[in-house]
Amino acid sequence: MRRRPAPFDHPHVFLDMGKDSEIVCPYCSTLYVYKTELGAGHSNPASAVFEPRAA
Repeated sequence: MRRRPAPFDHPHVFLDMGKDSEIVCPYCSTLYVYKTELGAGHSNPASAVFEPRAA
């Protein structure tokens, strides 16, 4: 199987964390951790923030 380049290699999924602070993606097994000290548009590492390209 030939993999397509990102961002087309992973389906868009919504992960409802509820009251939990961690969740594992059922598709790729990535662990996501919610940190209240990070505001909107921030991440750790900073390079993980998604910024769409201008059209």
